[in-house]
Amino acid sequence: MEIKHDNNKFYVGEDSEHTLAEVRYVPTGSTKLIADHTHVDDSLRGEGVGQKLVEQLVAYARENDLKIVPTCPFIKSQFEKTPEYKDVWNN
Repeated sequence: MEIKHDNNKFYVGEDSEHTLAEVRYVPTGSTKLIADHTHVDDSLRGEGVGQKLVEQLVAYARENDLKIVPTCPFIKSQFEKTPEYKDVWNN
């Protein structure tokens, strides 16, 4: 499964307009991202796709010295149960 990045989202699918799974974010200022949406199609549920998308978002934040404000309940729960994400969590 290939995770792609375009238009302020990490996604799985044909292109950024036709996704099977995605994690969206909104850049806020020069140092923060608001992670506001996650979707995983029923055909991919139970495969850990949402978690892999959040991992990509975290890696992106680290590479770009950004903090993440998780407003999406799924993303927030991933941050709460993954202590390794503390360095990029703006809570």
